[in-house]
Amino acid sequence: METELLLAPITALEIVGDHLVAGEGPNLAIYSLEPDGSHSARCSKQVLRNSNIHGIKEQRNVAPEANGSTIVAVFGGKNLVVVQLHFQDGQVNIIELFPLCELHDWIWDLQWLESKAETPNCMALALGHNSVALYDCVGQRVLQEVHCQEKCILYSAHLVGSSWDTLILVAGTVFNQLVIWGMADPPEGPGRIKPRCRISGHKGVIFSICFIESKRILASASDDRSVRLWAVGDIRAPPKHIPCLLVCYGHQARVWSVRLLSDCIISIGEDSACLVWDYKGEIVQSFKGHKGRGLWAVAVHEGRRWVFTGGTDSGIRRWSLKAQKVGGSPLSQLNFPSPQRKGSPRVVKLINAHRLLILTDAGVLYVYDLISKAWVSVLEDAAYRSYGLLEVSELVGGAVVCAMGSLSGQVKIFPLNCPTQSKDLQLYEGKVHSLSWAPFPVQHPNTCSLCVSGPAGAMLWLEVSCHPDDEVTVVVKQCYLLPLCKQRWHTCATFLPNGELLLCGDRRGSVMVFACKPGLTPEKISKRGELDSLGSGVICGIPGLLFPLGGDKLCAEGPVSLLFGLHGKLGVTSVTCHGDFIYSTGRDGCYRQLQVQGHQLQVLRKQKPCRGLEWLEELRFAPDGSMRVLGFHAAHFVLWSATTNETLLSIPCGGGHRSWSYSHYLSAETFAYIKSGDVVVYHSEVTPSGQCILKESLHGRELTCVCHIATLRSPQQEPMSILATGSEDNTVNILAFGWQSHLMVQLTMIRDHISSVRALAVAKSNASHPTAESTSAVIFSAGGRAQIECYRIHLSRSCGSRSSVACQLVHVASHRLDEQWDRMKNKHKYIKMDPETRYMSTVVLNNAEDIEQPGSLLFLAAACSDGSVRLFLLLEHAQKLLLVAESFHHQRCVLKVQAFVHKAPGGRRRHFLGSAATDGSIAFWDITDTLDCATEVTRTEGGEMELLALGTPVLTIQAHSCGVNSFHVQEVAGELFSVASGSDDGSISINVIEVNARSAISEESATGTNIRILRTFSRLGAHAAHVTGLRLLPRDFLLSASVDQRLTLWRICEGRLSFVRSKFCHVADVAALESWEVDSNCWSVMCGQGLEVLSCSLEEQGTEIHDGL
Repeated sequence: METELLLAPITALEIVGDHLVAGEGPNLAIYSLEPDGSHSARCSKQVLRNSNIHGIKEQRNVAPEANGSTIVAVFGGKNLVVVQLHFQDGQVNIIELFPLCELHDWIWDLQWLESKAETPNCMALALGHNSVALYDCVGQRVLQEVHCQEKCILYSAHLVGSSWDTLILVAGTVFNQLVIWGMADPPEGPGRIKPRCRISGHKGVIFSICFIESKRILASASDDRSVRLWAVGDIRAPPKHIPCLLVCYGHQARVWSVRLLSDCIISIGEDSACLVWDYKGEIVQSFKGHKGRGLWAVAVHEGRRWVFTGGTDSGIRRWSLKAQKVGGSPLSQLNFPSPQRKGSPRVVKLINAHRLLILTDAGVLYVYDLISKAWVSVLEDAAYRSYGLLEVSELVGGAVVCAMGSLSGQVKIFPLNCPTQSKDLQLYEGKVHSLSWAPFPVQHPNTCSLCVSGPAGAMLWLEVSCHPDDEVTVVVKQCYLLPLCKQRWHTCATFLPNGELLLCGDRRGSVMVFACKPGLTPEKISKRGELDSLGSGVICGIPGLLFPLGGDKLCAEGPVSLLFGLHGKLGVTSVTCHGDFIYSTGRDGCYRQLQVQGHQLQVLRKQKPCRGLEWLEELRFAPDGSMRVLGFHAAHFVLWSATTNETLLSIPCGGGHRSWSYSHYLSAETFAYIKSGDVVVYHSEVTPSGQCILKESLHGRELTCVCHIATLRSPQQEPMSILATGSEDNTVNILAFGWQSHLMVQLTMIRDHISSVRALAVAKSNASHPTAESTSAVIFSAGGRAQIECYRIHLSRSCGSRSSVACQLVHVASHRLDEQWDRMKNKHKYIKMDPETRYMSTVVLNNAEDIEQPGSLLFLAAACSDGSVRLFLLLEHAQKLLLVAESFHHQRCVLKVQAFVHKAPGGRRRHFLGSAATDGSIAFWDITDTLDCATEVTRTEGGEMELLALGTPVLTIQAHSCGVNSFHVQEVAGELFSVASGSDDGSISINVIEVNARSAISEESATGTNIRILRTFSRLGAHAAHVTGLRLLPRDFLLSASVDQRLTLWRICEGRLSFVRSKFCHVADVAALESWEVDSNCWSVMCGQGLEVLSCSLEEQGTEIHDGL
């Protein structure tokens, strides 16, 4: 069994030359820091055995070698190894210089010492019980060890000095103190050295210590969420009382590490934040992008002003330190109120990042230039005094066109550089509700489309053209009718790339599609002339349409497809086309991914980009595919990066109900809003953030489940295994693992769960062979709050993506028990649903050949924490997941479910379900009649059905004395099935059961099924802890995983479980095990606090066993 990939928490980071060296579990990974270098690890090698890397120290007190090599000491736990990093021609080699050594105590810090004749290649090691060892790397021995009088366990240590005689240790003790003592001090009493100084002040244990010689300042980070700075002076002769210079509170949880730089302080903590402080105690920068429960490692490249962070999410990120600003607020008021300017600002719109338009309640339009700080009055019109809409668009040809709407139905359209050439159009008899510019895909560069909504849901599509002589031409292309609702006007519009459909969102939260008919040619327009009804001044190509529009009878077309109330009652804020998909945002805090098929809108997914954004305004996509979200969190305007998972901008503007505008162009970004009768502007000449993801994050918390979806072959003919992982962070990741590149790439993430994801199940198709170019499957994810989500995933080759796999995820259905009982409360008055019910395990009850058939039905069984086994039916075409049957037979938490099918000689199949509970019992159910009954009712009635009963189990086995944490069933022969189970007590039980063929093909009820146990055997103490994963493999092999971090391969032979081999794995708290076979190779994945992929050849294992016998 060989480890192919390990994704573990990042526990150590160190800058070595132009490379970043990272400790990922026991592996040492090297990343290039060159701007044009690849962000993936150039080299990775396991250097420690059974412990994680906690520290990396380069030997810097020796002359650099001519061949570009450097020596690095790596330590973790009690282990220490010295390696040589060899850099040449862009390649990195890790060579073990001195072999691995295990000491008698935990290593907290390491310091290379100056080479001398008597002590060459020596280092000092700060150990876990407040002692320091002088270690000889060549001789692999401890030359000397000195102890401090302060006998206690250390939580941190920091060595200062380059020689043994001048070496000082600053120890963070379990008593919340810093103890300073020197190696050269004479021992007192029982051979222990007296401390030179003790520093008290923290209210919790100290996790990190740092000393900067140039400032003579000592820093400490503590469990009490603070960072403290101490004026230690000369650390080799510290004063008796060391004053505290600064106490920094800013982290929301424990502070793990602190670094002192010449101009700032850097700290990382359990809140996954990296904070940059000045020496006044103010936070000058905050880096938040990692997921989950903490950052464990930090490194700083002072020359390039880069900060690197690594966390429990297995990710590594690079951040840029900015120059500290001298005072001043980023917001500035334009001081609009003035005798020279009329009225108060009503509407503000940005033309670009340096110019903005302001429309006042006096009907005056002003232009303000942020560079020259000059006000210019553009026009004044009394029709726009009490009410006025304003929209501006910069055409492809460079012209800027403005549109204004009034309370009396007037629309004014004009070029900004020549407002006297305006077109005043009397379009409606009543109020103009909304205006929005929407570029048409095949229009002239000086032409743009304008959508105008008026009374009674009438919406006009106008084509506006600017000519070289600044003349404006307006053509009415079509008139549409919005769906009936109280607030009946559109809020956003865009054209699909092919120009055949117009996509709109309205104030009611609906998204709709209108058909675009071919418009009039210029020749036809000139022949028809201008329809100047009531002086409208508009060229109309629609017969029978008279202006101004009024009344209920309009020559208008309705939508060809409508998703009513898709974003709730608060409205749709934007619709955007990107790639092959449509994205809509709304004030419900979510965005939808849509697709048009046959002129019909189809919702693929609903996503919430981040917590706290209650109002999404727009999605903006960069050329590299990264997505930014504009929205509002309470009274703050927020710019959020969905790619890097961080807040890029947050401005306290008062909320989205104000008139506001945002523009980002090249290196400048501007946000303007109206507040208290004035215009407030945020303007910044944006410099590249410098943030870079060197290693993608996996999950923010522990992984709870993993499943294999399919195996495809990339365009480069590399086999790619597609995996799904669920976590305590409420998310599901779809990952692609390359067999040859040994890289794991995230394809997409599912954020629909409101609680932890505990179980995953997949209904696979036949096209999951490694030679397949595409495949499809149905994924079920279940977990806390009794929630199940169902998706259809389509996978195919992709030459353009980094993963070489294209993934399209479509949300099919969802189910929650509390919603189920709310719908049926009149029928179930006395039934209460426990809101804390969790789905512990799920399994699909069909075969692969069924899911691609039209109208096929999928059944899902779930083990529930409330003591029930529940059966669900998926109606994919109706997008429904129905609860059809349940049983409370176990009367205690059900931990696992498994399903198997017995095929009788007559052709009929009987479906069996096994469920395991916390009392160690396993129950088997014949659910064939239940499935048939549910199928019949669904196909005849097609609606809700009465809950069916699973009946009485046909067989019950007391397999263990405590909870069953792992459970797997595999067919051995036509009527024989092996049942493997693992328990809390570390034991593994094997039961061989037989299903009678005569009973299976008869018409007997489930209670008459003949199923019996043929053999039972077990292995007590198979593992030293809970057995959390079991998989029955071909050739009578069994694979087991446990919390003891051992992955063990067994052979089932002659009624006993024979040990084959075992491997220590570096995933702590193992929660699940998945395996699959391809061409006699067994691939397995363990997940817990990380993820490890392993491979094993079953043929080789069988040969070894045969030779051994």
